[in-house]
Amino acid sequence: MARKPNYQFERMERDRQKAIKTAEKAAAKREQRERERGATNPDEAEPSADES
Repeated sequence: MARKPNYQFERMERDRQKAIKTAEKAAAKREQRERERGATNPDEAEPSADES
C-alpha cells in the first residue's frame, strides 16, 4: 500500500532546499567579489605582518 502524500510538507522541503542553495550561491559570489577587490586594490587590502 502506498503512503498518503503530504503535499504541504514536500513543498516546504523543496522551498527550504532551494533557499539553502540560493544562500550558498550568494555567499560564494560575495566571497569572489571580495577576493577580486583585494587583488585589484592592494591599498585597501589588509596590511601584511611585515608592515607596522
